[in-house]
Amino acid sequence: MTVKVIPANDVVGATIALGKALAGHGTVFVCGPEIGGVKPEIQELPEDVTNTALMIESSGSTGTPKRIHLSKEALLASAKATEEYFGSSGQWLLALPINYIAGAQVLVRSLVAETQPVVMNTLVSFTAEAFARSAQLMTAEHRFTSLVPTQLKRLADVAELDEFVLRALKSFTAILVGGQAVDPGIVSTLRDKGVNVVLSYGMAETAGGVVYDGKALSGVEVEIQDGLIAIKSPSLANGVADSNGFLVTQDAGELVGGSLKVLGRADRVLISGALKVSLDSVEAVAGSIGGVVEVAATALDSSEWGQRVGLVYVGSPEVADYVAGAVFEQLGLAAKPIRVIRVDKLPRLVNGKTDLISIRRLFDV
Repeated sequence: MTVKVIPANDVVGATIALGKALAGHGTVFVCGPEIGGVKPEIQELPEDVTNTALMIESSGSTGTPKRIHLSKEALLASAKATEEYFGSSGQWLLALPINYIAGAQVLVRSLVAETQPVVMNTLVSFTAEAFARSAQLMTAEHRFTSLVPTQLKRLADVAELDEFVLRALKSFTAILVGGQAVDPGIVSTLRDKGVNVVLSYGMAETAGGVVYDGKALSGVEVEIQDGLIAIKSPSLANGVADSNGFLVTQDAGELVGGSLKVLGRADRVLISGALKVSLDSVEAVAGSIGGVVEVAATALDSSEWGQRVGLVYVGSPEVADYVAGAVFEQLGLAAKPIRVIRVDKLPRLVNGKTDLISIRRLFDV
Protein backbone atom coordinates (compact mmCIF):
# COMPACT_ATOMS: atom_id res chain seq x y z
CA MET A 1 0.00 0.00 0.00
CA THR A 2 1.16 3.51 -0.80
CA VAL A 3 2.32 5.60 2.18
CA LYS A 4 0.70 9.01 2.55
CA VAL A 5 2.69 11.45 4.71
CA ILE A 6 0.63 13.90 6.75
CA PRO A 7 2.14 16.60 9.00
CA ALA A 8 0.94 16.60 12.60
CA ASN A 9 -0.70 20.01 12.28
CA ASP A 10 -2.95 18.85 9.42
CA VAL A 11 -5.58 17.20 11.59
CA VAL A 12 -8.26 17.36 8.91
CA GLY A 13 -5.98 15.76 6.30
CA ALA A 14 -4.93 13.07 8.77
CA THR A 15 -8.54 12.27 9.66
CA ILE A 16 -9.52 11.88 6.00
CA ALA A 17 -6.45 9.74 5.27
CA LEU A 18 -7.04 7.58 8.35
CA GLY A 19 -10.65 7.04 7.33
CA LYS A 20 -9.48 5.71 3.98
CA ALA A 21 -6.79 3.57 5.63
CA LEU A 22 -9.33 2.02 7.99
CA ALA A 23 -11.35 1.10 4.91
CA GLY A 24 -8.30 -0.66 3.49
CA HIS A 25 -7.06 2.07 1.17
CA GLY A 26 -3.48 3.11 1.78
CA THR A 27 -1.17 3.72 4.72
CA VAL A 28 -0.85 6.89 6.78
CA PHE A 29 2.37 8.15 8.35
CA VAL A 30 1.89 11.22 10.54
CA CYS A 31 5.21 13.05 10.72
CA GLY A 32 6.15 16.06 12.83
CA PRO A 33 4.43 19.41 12.23
CA GLU A 34 4.92 21.45 9.12
CA ILE A 35 6.79 24.68 9.87
CA GLY A 36 6.49 27.58 7.44
CA GLY A 37 5.03 25.29 4.80
CA VAL A 38 7.96 22.87 5.05
CA LYS A 39 7.55 19.31 6.30
CA PRO A 40 10.24 17.92 8.62
CA GLU A 41 12.94 15.77 7.05
CA ILE A 42 11.91 12.12 7.05
CA GLN A 43 14.51 9.37 6.93
CA GLU A 44 14.13 6.00 5.15
CA LEU A 45 10.38 6.05 4.65
CA PRO A 46 9.31 2.99 2.60
CA GLU A 47 7.44 3.69 -0.61
CA ASP A 48 5.12 0.73 -0.12
CA VAL A 49 4.10 -1.34 2.90
CA THR A 50 1.77 -4.28 3.52
CA ASN A 51 -0.97 -4.82 6.12
CA THR A 52 -0.42 -1.36 7.62
CA ALA A 53 -3.02 1.37 8.05
CA LEU A 54 -0.93 3.60 10.30
CA MET A 55 2.77 4.02 10.87
CA ILE A 56 3.51 5.76 14.15
CA GLU A 57 6.71 6.54 16.00
CA SER A 58 7.37 5.61 19.60
CA SER A 59 7.96 8.60 21.86
CA GLY A 60 11.75 8.29 22.01
CA SER A 61 11.88 9.46 25.63
CA THR A 62 14.70 7.06 26.43
CA GLY A 63 16.32 6.62 23.04
CA THR A 64 15.90 6.77 19.28
CA PRO A 65 12.25 6.63 18.16
CA LYS A 66 11.20 3.58 16.17
CA ARG A 67 8.39 3.22 13.68
CA ILE A 68 5.49 0.97 14.60
CA HIS A 69 3.25 -0.58 11.92
CA LEU A 70 -0.41 -0.93 12.90
CA SER A 71 -2.98 -2.74 10.78
CA LYS A 72 -6.54 -1.51 10.34
CA GLU A 73 -7.67 -4.53 12.36
CA ALA A 74 -5.43 -3.52 15.28
CA LEU A 75 -6.65 0.07 15.25
CA LEU A 76 -10.30 -0.92 15.02
CA ALA A 77 -9.92 -3.53 17.76
CA SER A 78 -8.43 -0.91 20.07
CA ALA A 79 -11.13 1.67 19.36
CA LYS A 80 -13.96 -0.84 19.77
CA ALA A 81 -12.51 -2.20 23.04
CA THR A 82 -12.45 1.33 24.45
CA GLU A 83 -16.03 1.88 23.35
CA GLU A 84 -17.07 -1.41 24.97
CA TYR A 85 -15.31 -0.52 28.23
CA PHE A 86 -17.25 2.73 28.58
CA GLY A 87 -20.48 1.25 27.25
CA SER A 88 -20.89 3.99 24.69
CA SER A 89 -19.24 5.93 21.91
CA GLY A 90 -19.01 9.68 22.04
CA GLN A 91 -17.17 12.82 21.10
CA TRP A 92 -13.46 13.26 21.72
CA LEU A 93 -11.34 16.29 22.53
CA LEU A 94 -7.91 16.15 20.87
CA ALA A 95 -5.33 17.59 23.29
CA LEU A 96 -2.26 15.60 22.18
CA PRO A 97 -0.16 15.64 18.97
CA ILE A 98 -1.42 13.17 16.37
CA ASN A 99 2.07 11.96 15.47
CA TYR A 100 1.95 9.95 18.71
CA ILE A 101 -0.39 7.05 19.34
CA ALA A 102 -2.55 8.68 22.02
CA GLY A 103 -3.35 11.58 19.70
CA ALA A 104 -3.83 9.40 16.62
CA GLN A 105 -6.22 7.15 18.52
CA VAL A 106 -8.48 10.10 19.30
CA LEU A 107 -8.96 10.45 15.54
CA VAL A 108 -9.48 6.70 15.06
CA ARG A 109 -12.04 6.55 17.88
CA SER A 110 -13.83 9.57 16.44
CA LEU A 111 -14.00 7.90 13.02
CA VAL A 112 -15.36 4.68 14.53
CA ALA A 113 -17.93 6.63 16.57
CA GLU A 114 -18.76 8.82 13.55
CA THR A 115 -18.39 11.97 15.64
CA GLN A 116 -16.51 15.20 15.01
CA PRO A 117 -13.59 15.69 17.43
CA VAL A 118 -12.89 19.06 18.99
CA VAL A 119 -9.29 19.95 18.21
CA MET A 120 -6.91 21.94 20.40
CA ASN A 121 -3.80 23.56 18.96
CA THR A 122 -1.11 21.17 20.17
CA LEU A 123 1.70 23.31 18.72
CA VAL A 124 1.35 25.85 21.53
CA SER A 125 1.80 25.36 25.25
CA PHE A 126 -1.08 23.52 26.91
CA THR A 127 -3.12 25.64 29.32
CA ALA A 128 -6.05 24.84 31.56
CA GLU A 129 -8.04 27.77 30.18
CA ALA A 130 -7.60 26.63 26.56
CA PHE A 131 -8.67 23.12 27.56
CA ALA A 132 -11.77 24.36 29.35
CA ARG A 133 -12.77 26.61 26.46
CA SER A 134 -12.31 23.75 24.01
CA ALA A 135 -14.47 21.53 26.20
CA GLN A 136 -17.27 24.09 25.86
CA LEU A 137 -17.38 23.34 22.13
CA MET A 138 -18.32 19.71 22.71
CA THR A 139 -21.94 18.83 21.98
CA ALA A 140 -22.31 15.05 22.47
CA GLU A 141 -23.80 13.50 25.58
CA HIS A 142 -20.72 11.33 26.17
CA ARG A 143 -17.40 13.16 26.07
CA PHE A 144 -13.86 11.83 26.27
CA THR A 145 -10.28 12.99 26.05
CA SER A 146 -6.74 11.62 26.46
CA LEU A 147 -4.11 13.47 28.46
CA VAL A 148 -0.59 12.95 29.75
CA PRO A 149 0.16 13.40 33.48
CA THR A 150 1.73 16.84 32.98
CA GLN A 151 -1.50 18.16 31.48
CA LEU A 152 -3.58 16.59 34.23
CA LYS A 153 -1.43 18.23 36.89
CA ARG A 154 -1.81 21.66 35.30
CA LEU A 155 -5.56 21.20 35.14
CA ALA A 156 -5.73 19.95 38.74
CA ASP A 157 -3.71 22.91 40.02
CA VAL A 158 -5.95 25.45 38.30
CA ALA A 159 -9.16 23.59 39.18
CA GLU A 160 -8.39 24.10 42.88
CA LEU A 161 -9.28 27.77 42.47
CA ASP A 162 -11.10 28.00 39.12
CA GLU A 163 -14.65 26.66 39.04
CA PHE A 164 -14.78 27.09 35.24
CA VAL A 165 -11.95 24.61 34.76
CA LEU A 166 -13.38 22.20 37.33
CA ARG A 167 -16.76 22.20 35.58
CA ALA A 168 -15.02 21.46 32.30
CA LEU A 169 -13.22 18.48 33.83
CA LYS A 170 -16.43 17.15 35.36
CA SER A 171 -18.23 17.44 32.02
CA PHE A 172 -16.25 14.52 30.58
CA THR A 173 -17.60 11.00 30.72
CA ALA A 174 -13.99 9.92 31.17
CA ILE A 175 -10.52 11.42 30.99
CA LEU A 176 -7.90 8.87 29.97
CA VAL A 177 -4.44 9.52 31.39
CA GLY A 178 -1.36 7.56 30.41
CA GLY A 179 2.14 7.70 29.01
CA GLN A 180 3.93 8.02 32.36
CA ALA A 181 3.39 7.44 36.05
CA VAL A 182 0.62 9.63 37.48
CA ASP A 183 0.69 11.25 40.91
CA PRO A 184 -1.92 9.22 42.84
CA GLY A 185 -2.67 12.23 45.04
CA ILE A 186 -3.77 14.28 42.04
CA VAL A 187 -5.95 11.45 40.75
CA SER A 188 -7.54 10.95 44.17
CA THR A 189 -8.24 14.67 44.61
CA LEU A 190 -9.87 14.99 41.19
CA ARG A 191 -11.97 11.87 41.67
CA ASP A 192 -13.17 13.23 45.01
CA LYS A 193 -14.33 16.33 43.12
CA GLY A 194 -16.34 14.23 40.68
CA VAL A 195 -13.85 14.03 37.81
CA ASN A 196 -13.72 10.57 36.21
CA VAL A 197 -9.98 10.04 35.68
CA VAL A 198 -9.20 6.66 34.11
CA LEU A 199 -5.60 5.47 34.23
CA SER A 200 -4.55 3.94 30.93
CA TYR A 201 -1.67 1.55 30.27
CA GLY A 202 -0.45 0.88 26.76
CA MET A 203 2.00 2.02 24.09
CA ALA A 204 2.38 2.45 20.35
CA GLU A 205 2.99 -1.29 20.00
CA THR A 206 -0.44 -2.00 21.51
CA ALA A 207 -2.21 0.74 19.49
CA GLY A 208 -2.68 2.70 22.71
CA GLY A 209 -4.27 1.75 26.00
CA VAL A 210 -5.09 -1.91 26.61
CA VAL A 211 -5.52 -1.74 30.41
CA TYR A 212 -7.83 0.80 32.07
CA ASP A 213 -7.67 1.31 35.83
CA GLY A 214 -5.80 -1.96 36.16
CA LYS A 215 -8.31 -4.05 34.18
CA ALA A 216 -7.53 -5.52 30.77
CA LEU A 217 -9.87 -4.46 27.97
CA SER A 218 -12.02 -6.99 26.15
CA GLY A 219 -9.90 -9.45 24.19
CA VAL A 220 -6.70 -8.50 26.01
CA GLU A 221 -4.62 -10.89 28.11
CA VAL A 222 -2.04 -9.70 30.63
CA GLU A 223 0.70 -11.83 32.17
CA ILE A 224 3.82 -11.15 34.21
CA GLN A 225 6.84 -12.88 32.68
CA ASP A 226 10.10 -12.67 34.66
CA GLY A 227 8.77 -9.55 36.34
CA LEU A 228 7.85 -7.84 33.05
CA ILE A 229 4.37 -7.04 31.76
CA ALA A 230 3.38 -9.18 28.76
CA ILE A 231 0.39 -8.31 26.57
CA LYS A 232 -1.63 -10.40 24.11
CA SER A 233 -4.17 -8.34 22.21
CA PRO A 234 -5.83 -8.07 18.80
CA SER A 235 -4.52 -4.50 18.79
CA LEU A 236 -0.83 -5.48 18.74
CA ALA A 237 1.36 -3.94 16.06
CA ASN A 238 2.81 -6.02 13.25
CA GLY A 239 5.76 -8.19 14.21
CA VAL A 240 5.97 -7.36 17.93
CA ALA A 241 4.53 -10.57 19.41
CA ASP A 242 6.59 -13.61 20.39
CA SER A 243 5.79 -17.19 19.34
CA ASN A 244 3.06 -17.34 21.99
CA GLY A 245 1.38 -14.17 20.76
CA PHE A 246 2.60 -11.96 23.62
CA LEU A 247 4.41 -8.65 23.50
CA VAL A 248 6.84 -8.68 26.41
CA THR A 249 7.27 -5.05 27.41
CA GLN A 250 10.12 -3.40 29.26
CA ASP A 251 7.76 -2.39 32.06
CA ALA A 252 7.92 -4.06 35.44
CA GLY A 253 4.60 -4.99 36.96
CA GLU A 254 2.58 -7.33 39.10
CA LEU A 255 -0.97 -8.65 39.19
CA VAL A 256 -2.78 -7.93 42.45
CA GLY A 257 -6.23 -9.44 42.78
CA GLY A 258 -6.52 -9.64 39.02
CA SER A 259 -5.57 -5.98 38.52
CA LEU A 260 -2.35 -4.85 36.87
CA LYS A 261 -0.02 -2.70 38.94
CA VAL A 262 2.62 -1.01 36.81
CA LEU A 263 5.82 -0.59 38.79
CA GLY A 264 7.67 1.41 36.15
CA ARG A 265 10.07 0.76 33.32
CA ALA A 266 12.61 -1.95 34.02
CA ASP A 267 15.32 0.41 32.79
CA ARG A 268 14.10 2.96 35.34
CA VAL A 269 15.39 0.77 38.14
CA LEU A 270 19.03 1.33 39.06
CA ILE A 271 21.37 -0.70 41.25
CA SER A 272 22.98 1.38 43.97
CA GLY A 273 25.23 -0.41 46.43
CA ALA A 274 23.63 -3.73 45.39
CA LEU A 275 20.16 -2.34 46.19
CA LYS A 276 17.43 -1.76 43.62
CA VAL A 277 16.09 1.79 43.44
CA SER A 278 13.01 2.74 41.41
CA LEU A 279 13.41 6.17 39.83
CA ASP A 280 9.63 6.37 39.54
CA SER A 281 9.38 5.93 43.33
CA VAL A 282 11.98 8.65 43.86
CA GLU A 283 9.96 11.00 41.66
CA ALA A 284 6.77 10.18 43.54
CA VAL A 285 8.32 11.05 46.91
CA ALA A 286 10.06 14.19 45.66
CA GLY A 287 6.93 15.36 43.83
CA SER A 288 4.88 15.15 47.02
CA ILE A 289 7.03 17.78 48.77
CA GLY A 290 5.56 21.24 49.12
CA GLY A 291 7.35 23.70 46.86
CA VAL A 292 8.09 21.10 44.18
CA VAL A 293 6.06 21.68 41.01
CA GLU A 294 7.57 19.07 38.67
CA VAL A 295 10.36 16.54 39.07
CA ALA A 296 12.42 14.01 37.10
CA ALA A 297 14.99 11.49 38.33
CA THR A 298 17.85 9.87 36.45
CA ALA A 299 20.71 7.44 37.09
CA LEU A 300 24.25 8.78 37.56
CA ASP A 301 27.40 6.67 37.44
CA SER A 302 29.24 6.25 40.74
CA SER A 303 32.65 4.61 41.23
CA GLU A 304 31.70 3.69 44.81
CA TRP A 305 28.00 2.78 44.52
CA GLY A 306 27.75 1.75 40.88
CA GLN A 307 24.84 4.14 40.33
CA ARG A 308 23.24 6.95 42.29
CA VAL A 309 20.20 9.15 41.80
CA GLY A 310 20.26 12.59 40.20
CA LEU A 311 17.17 14.78 40.58
CA VAL A 312 15.89 17.70 38.50
CA TYR A 313 12.97 19.76 39.74
CA VAL A 314 10.91 22.86 39.09
CA GLY A 315 9.94 24.79 42.19
CA SER A 316 11.21 26.74 45.17
CA PRO A 317 15.02 26.93 45.54
CA GLU A 318 14.69 26.58 49.32
CA VAL A 319 13.46 22.98 49.20
CA ALA A 320 16.39 21.31 47.37
CA ASP A 321 18.02 19.90 50.49
CA TYR A 322 14.68 18.98 52.03
CA VAL A 323 13.70 16.99 48.93
CA ALA A 324 16.84 14.88 49.12
CA GLY A 325 16.27 14.32 52.83
CA ALA A 326 12.66 13.25 52.30
CA VAL A 327 13.72 10.67 49.70
CA PHE A 328 16.35 9.35 52.13
CA GLU A 329 13.81 9.07 54.96
CA GLN A 330 11.20 7.25 52.89
CA LEU A 331 13.29 5.15 50.49
CA GLY A 332 16.68 4.78 52.19
CA LEU A 333 20.26 5.90 51.58
CA ALA A 334 20.62 4.16 48.21
CA ALA A 335 17.76 6.26 46.81
CA LYS A 336 18.98 9.61 48.19
CA PRO A 337 19.86 11.98 45.33
CA ILE A 338 23.53 12.95 45.28
CA ARG A 339 22.84 15.92 42.99
CA VAL A 340 19.74 18.07 42.84
CA ILE A 341 19.31 20.58 40.03
CA ARG A 342 16.62 23.25 39.95
CA VAL A 343 15.38 24.38 36.51
CA ASP A 344 12.73 26.77 35.25
CA LYS A 345 11.01 23.97 33.32
CA LEU A 346 11.61 20.30 32.57
CA PRO A 347 12.69 19.42 29.03
CA ARG A 348 9.82 17.66 27.30
CA LEU A 349 9.00 15.94 24.04
CA VAL A 350 6.27 17.39 21.85
CA ASN A 351 3.75 14.89 23.28
CA GLY A 352 4.31 16.20 26.81
CA LYS A 353 6.44 13.35 28.14
CA THR A 354 9.61 14.15 30.03
CA ASP A 355 12.65 14.05 27.75
CA LEU A 356 14.77 11.63 29.79
CA ILE A 357 17.78 11.94 27.48
CA SER A 358 17.92 15.71 28.01
CA ILE A 359 17.39 15.24 31.77
CA ARG A 360 20.48 13.01 31.94
CA ARG A 361 22.55 15.51 29.93
CA LEU A 362 21.87 18.26 32.48
CA PHE A 363 24.27 16.47 34.82
CA ASP A 364 27.07 16.44 32.24
CA VAL A 365 27.40 20.22 32.33
